[in-house]
Amino acid sequence: MKTTFEQKRNRLFITLAGIFLTNALVAEMIGVKIFSAESTLGLNPAHLPIFGFTMDFNLTAGVIIWPVVFITSDLINEYFGKPGVKRISFLTAALIAYAFVVIFITIELPPAQWWIEANATDNKGNAFNMDFAFTKIFGQGQRIIIGSLAAFLIGQLLDVFLFHKLRKITGKKYLWLRATGSTLGSQLIDSFVVLFIAFYGVFPVMQILAIGITNYIYKFIVAILLTPLLYVGHTWIDNYLGKEKAESMAEQASQKSEGFL
Repeated sequence: MKTTFEQKRNRLFITLAGIFLTNALVAEMIGVKIFSAESTLGLNPAHLPIFGFTMDFNLTAGVIIWPVVFITSDLINEYFGKPGVKRISFLTAALIAYAFVVIFITIELPPAQWWIEANATDNKGNAFNMDFAFTKIFGQGQRIIIGSLAAFLIGQLLDVFLFHKLRKITGKKYLWLRATGSTLGSQLIDSFVVLFIAFYGVFPVMQILAIGITNYIYKFIVAILLTPLLYVGHTWIDNYLGKEKAESMAEQASQKSEGFL
């Protein structure tokens, strides 16, 4: 039986929403690990002097897949407008919060003794406590979780607002400008919201600002480099829906997106 346009439209939203939600949730889970971007690329530490601090690109592992969230968000913005982004953003935030609640419950579960004994040493024979490791990996601080969720929602709402403001200026042209511009604008706020909620009173304000600037430099570079992938996704959707239908959806989406909330 031939697939109707409405069926294709619904499947497209489910697919984009699934990609968005999965990557956002996984990014939160793996974000506890801090890695060196310079070492990953075989480079020496950057040692950037910012506000009296020497900053390197030491980033949470979550930044590896957050760009997928940015791209998917922009595609949902383009074809489903503000209502589509709001629905999936609030749903994702709720599911992330649910995931952390479940994790905290599992942390409190008493470990089986045989599980502790079976994992009593690492691969070099050093003493190892599997239950302690589980708690350290998954037991992120409450302020970090709250900061991350707040930054996520603020960033998403700001992103959709900027995206459609830029679309009014650019019309159908310059997808790269509204997509990249909205991402850069929202991530500028996101980068500092999470840090101030999580670390205000723990680190000096100048150090928090220095960390935020370092993170934003990375996000800025990645947003620019990933612009071609946005066009790949845009082209695929146009081919899947049909160019005329896709353009009509984008036009309707832009007209449904008045206001900030």
